[in-house]
Amino acid sequence: MDFITKLLVQYPVLLFAISVHEYAHGKTAERLGDDTARVLGRLTLNPLAHIDLLGTVILPILAMISGLPLFGWARPVPVNMFFMTRIQIMVVGLSGPLANFFTAGIFSFVYYILRRYGVELYGADIIFIYGVMINVILGVFNLVPIPPLDGSKVLEGILPYSLAQQYELILGRYGFFIIIFLLYSGGLWLVLSPIVNFLVKLFLPTIPVQV
Repeated sequence: MDFITKLLVQYPVLLFAISVHEYAHGKTAERLGDDTARVLGRLTLNPLAHIDLLGTVILPILAMISGLPLFGWARPVPVNMFFMTRIQIMVVGLSGPLANFFTAGIFSFVYYILRRYGVELYGADIIFIYGVMINVILGVFNLVPIPPLDGSKVLEGILPYSLAQQYELILGRYGFFIIIFLLYSGGLWLVLSPIVNFLVKLFLPTIPVQV
């Protein structure tokens, strides 16, 4: 797929997936009593409210140019974690990836309903396919247990309190650089690609796609 097609098809899907992800964090936090995201105007599906220069613009463009799977992240929705229990923080962290998996399921369901009833998509199949793939990639990527990704909050909620503190203290400072290194060394994708392909196959069982 050429760069222009990626920009016009994949990138809008990525922006939508990122917006769903951040909205889920904010909405879950609000359900647990923290309305910070709403007060600051971040409880929205408008991608303009969530744009991060590096994660939403630079890295996706580099991925499209280099041929890597399209990924990225948004400016995190503000959550006041000082008023939440560790379990609540874990739930808020988990809500973003789960929202992406749910969205992938919606893309898959609508796609197969349209095909089941013979609706001619005139090439729009690719939107549904990438809707599944990008949401799955985003969901799996964010479950990696390295700060500041959501998986770190999930792991901290499982670990004993003292271990969780040490984990955050050690990895919290360098987590971002570790993630960038693992991404561009190919090591992270080597681990994640079997999981991503397994999930994509579950959502698109009759489509021979390989991420």
